[in-house]
Amino acid sequence: MPLIQPTRRDLLRLAAAMPAFAMPAALRAEIGPPAGEQPAFFRFTLGDARLTVVSDGWFAQPMAGQAINADPAEKLAFLKAHYLDLEQNYAHTNHLHIEIGEARVLVDMGSGGRFVPTSGRLMANLEAAGIDPFAITHVAMTHAHPDHIWGIRDDFDEVIFPDAEFTIGEAEHAYWLQEDLVHRVPEEKQQFVVGAVNSLTTEGLEWTLAQDGHEIVPGIRMIATPGHTIGHMSVHVESGGQQLIALGDCLTQAWLNFAHPEWVASRDDIPDLTVNTRKSLLDRAATDRIAVLGYHFPFPGVGHVMRSGEAYEFVPALWQF
Repeated sequence: MPLIQPTRRDLLRLAAAMPAFAMPAALRAEIGPPAGEQPAFFRFTLGDARLTVVSDGWFAQPMAGQAINADPAEKLAFLKAHYLDLEQNYAHTNHLHIEIGEARVLVDMGSGGRFVPTSGRLMANLEAAGIDPFAITHVAMTHAHPDHIWGIRDDFDEVIFPDAEFTIGEAEHAYWLQEDLVHRVPEEKQQFVVGAVNSLTTEGLEWTLAQDGHEIVPGIRMIATPGHTIGHMSVHVESGGQQLIALGDCLTQAWLNFAHPEWVASRDDIPDLTVNTRKSLLDRAATDRIAVLGYHFPFPGVGHVMRSGEAYEFVPALWQF
């Protein structure tokens, strides 16, 4: 099947039409912004595994893109009650680095500075955490949106970790590489397709295509969590009887998605499937007391799922110095 091979000029042209994702910060009377050096990594253990959350930066999107199927008055009341900005949704980008046995596994590759100016800091922050990026043995890709995969290639359009094994869901890979997909999606999504194709077909890159339950290394496996994208997968880590799920984007908002898993965002490609996946995963995490890591949750994004009536709450893990 022939594939489109967009040029860098194509990407720049489409990016020029891209909606403004980064918005000016709203004035907040309650708490001022932090001053001085900001944390770039958070290290903890899970059984015998050593885990580090590493930031790729942040970006903001219009809050109008969240809970698009909610009653507007109910959504507004919820945002106000939880002290959330009414105009913009501030999203962190929390990557998981896992040291388990001899393996060094990274979940997602960030944007590589190709998405918005406030992201693309993964490589620098890996080094700040004392992690040798070129010692990474495996990369698990949750899905092919810009903030997760565009950092896969360097400035010369070559794969940034040529010796690592890269894994992505088979359905996700097949979707983005459909023939002429760029001309069959709405204009506002065309730049996503161009960037995904450029990333998935990066020179020097070979993919391992995963289905539900695919084992990357002992203790780490990919689980199907579709809806946000058709082939979205999360990463399940287990060591010493303890478990954690790196959610990717199957849940993206630490308040809305837990209290109202039925409310979806504009970037959730298959709304009904997104909701079913969320409810199933939240129920499992709460029942089995599985820790979770939210890619876009407030840094470091690690915590637990607690039932709250018929809904849920995110309980952040305590930061310990």
